[in-house]
Amino acid sequence: MSDNGLGNFLRARRAGVRPEDVGMASHGFRRVSGLRREEVAVLAGVNADYYTRLEQGRERNPSPQVLDALSRALRLDPDSRAHLFRLTGAVPGHLEGHTPRAVGAALRLLIDGYPNTPAFVVDRALDLLATNALADALYAPFEPADNLARMVFLDPAARHFHTRWEWTAQAVVAGLREATGFEPDHPRLRALVAELGEGSAEFGRLWKTHAVRGKTHDAKEFCHPEVGALSLTYHAFDVRAAPGQQLVVYHAEPGSPSAHALSLLGSMHATPHRSAPRPGG
Repeated sequence: MSDNGLGNFLRARRAGVRPEDVGMASHGFRRVSGLRREEVAVLAGVNADYYTRLEQGRERNPSPQVLDALSRALRLDPDSRAHLFRLTGAVPGHLEGHTPRAVGAALRLLIDGYPNTPAFVVDRALDLLATNALADALYAPFEPADNLARMVFLDPAARHFHTRWEWTAQAVVAGLREATGFEPDHPRLRALVAELGEGSAEFGRLWKTHAVRGKTHDAKEFCHPEVGALSLTYHAFDVRAAPGQQLVVYHAEPGSPSAHALSLLGSMHATPHRSAPRPGG
C-alpha cells in the first residue's frame, strides 16, 4: 500500500465526480477525468496550492473543518467521509490498536447457538476467526475457507459460488479499503492487499478506485454445489469487546426455498462441530 493514502484517496474520489455533478460548467479540453484540483479547491473553499499539497502528501494534517468541506465537495457518502477522517488521524478510530484475533468464549457459544443459520466472526482483513457448523457447510466449496477476500479473488470456486461475483468483488474491496483507514500499518492487512494485487488483476483494478463501504446488512446470492441457489440476507454486528471484529449472521426468508436448502445443507453436514480458533494468515 502507498504511504500517501490520503492523496491517493482524494485523487480517486476527485476523478469520480464530474463538473455537472456539482453544478460547474465544463469548458475546453480536460486532461483528467472528473474534477480538476482547482475545482475541488473552489468547492471546498480552500487554497488551490494547499489542496495540491494534500494530494501530493506534503500536507498531512488538515483540520476537521477542511475535511468536512472536502467531503461535501467530493460528494462522499458516510462511509467514505469517515474513511477520509481516519486517513488523517482526525478521529479516534485511527488510533485504535490492531484488531485482536482471539474470539471470546462467550461469542463462540453464541455463534454455535445458531444451528439453523450460518454465523461467523471476521476481523477487518476479512479473516474468518470463528465459524459455526452451518457456516462451515456454506463455505465448504472453498479450500481453504480462511479469508473472505482471498476466497473471492483467488479461489476458482468463487465465480460459480457467488452468483453476483462482480458485485461481491466490489463490496469486498470497498470493505478492505475501509479497513486500511482504521489500521493502515497492520502487517497482516498490507500482506493481504499485496497478495491479492499480485494474484488478481480484477482486485488491482478495483483497489485503484478507492471505493469505501462498511459491512452492515445486505442480500446475497449464492449457488452452492450441493443444494443449489441460496438467497440470503446478512447482518453484521460490531463486537464491542474486540474492536475490529464483526459477527456476521445470515438468514433465509422463513418457508422459502432458500430456507429449505439451508436446512438440507445442515443435515448433509451434520457432524459434531466445535468452533476452534483459526490460524493466523
